[in-house]
Amino acid sequence: MEPLDLNRMPVHLAVIMDGNGRWAQQRMLKRVVGHQRGAETVKMVVEQASQLGIKYLTLFAFSSENWSRPALEVRALMALLKKYIRQETARMMRKNIRYNVIGNRSDLPDDVNETLDSAISQTAGNTGMVLTLALSYGGRQELSAAAARVARDVLAGTLSPDAITTEVFGSYLDTGGLPDPDFLIRTSGEMRISNFLLWQLAYTELYFTETNWPDFTINELHKALADFQSRERRFGKTSDQISKGATY
Repeated sequence: MEPLDLNRMPVHLAVIMDGNGRWAQQRMLKRVVGHQRGAETVKMVVEQASQLGIKYLTLFAFSSENWSRPALEVRALMALLKKYIRQETARMMRKNIRYNVIGNRSDLPDDVNETLDSAISQTAGNTGMVLTLALSYGGRQELSAAAARVARDVLAGTLSPDAITTEVFGSYLDTGGLPDPDFLIRTSGEMRISNFLLWQLAYTELYFTETNWPDFTINELHKALADFQSRERRFGKTSDQISKGATY
């Protein structure tokens, strides 16, 4: 595989980290072991994305639908999340990475929210990559909540209906202030976006791999990024128009 072009990296990489449970079941292990191994993959991807100059990395860590999983697994996931944040905050400081969270945080346990608040506060001044964790997140829920905020502002007279553009509406989303993802990776062979960033993925390049998340290696990540760099992103234009000055 040819070396990656550091000048053609996605500005914003989003990842649906799928296959932890499947990985464990294939090895006759408890599902939580798969999640623990998946946390090691998270560390690698965060490190690599930062080193490669990717400015924004968004990880789908826990969906709004995941609350319907067995209570024991949910508790284990919350404990693992809290442990990961506590352990990694010092490294985020050394690497100049800033934490961000999207989703319905009111659903999260108090101790998890306290840990998140501490990590966000400690890294708030960092100017490197922004690591966004999507927690208790659902795309439809995000859109309906944004629409409700828009409606309240219209009723309050602080927003004119005629002023509601795609840019204005986007600012009401959880991801307001972040650019839309250029590239989405989903592991484990599932070929859907599963209620993730429904608005933001409108023009995102999609990449699906059969590899389960705990087996997603540096080579797998580089292979995906090389695939991204091989694509021509036209945004409705022709190839000739793109060749005359469009950039990544």
